[in-house]
Amino acid sequence: MKKIIFLLTILCLTFISCNTVKTITSNTTSLEGTWELNYVTGSKIAFDGLYPNKKPIITFDLKENSVSGSNSCNRYSGKLNSDGSKISFKEPMAVTKMFCSGDGENIYMSTLQKIDSYSISEDEKTLNFIIGDIVMMRFEKK
Repeated sequence: MKKIIFLLTILCLTFISCNTVKTITSNTTSLEGTWELNYVTGSKIAFDGLYPNKKPIITFDLKENSVSGSNSCNRYSGKLNSDGSKISFKEPMAVTKMFCSGDGENIYMSTLQKIDSYSISEDEKTLNFIIGDIVMMRFEKK
């Protein structure tokens, strides 16, 4: 009887390990470089309608501990605040003030300020910005 229970336990563990999802890294060094937004949630307007001409980008410079980019219209820059998989954009950033039509810029900047963590895919090609446990923004490595 003990052998059967032992074999069933091994069999169950094997099935469980085969069905696990590949882990997502949160290695800060993987943030380095430029990322282009390809998904944002929370808008009633389709992504291509929000950003018809130019998609937002974000660039991380780990040596300077800074973040910068374009919100599809204006440029922004500020200090990088991250610790493990936690990240914050709550500190004020410098932002240019050109006139921008549409809601894309406002949605991008307001969502960015709410982000509290991130994850990077195992192949390091996808960056997810997360609030709680919900992916709010997705970027692709450029």
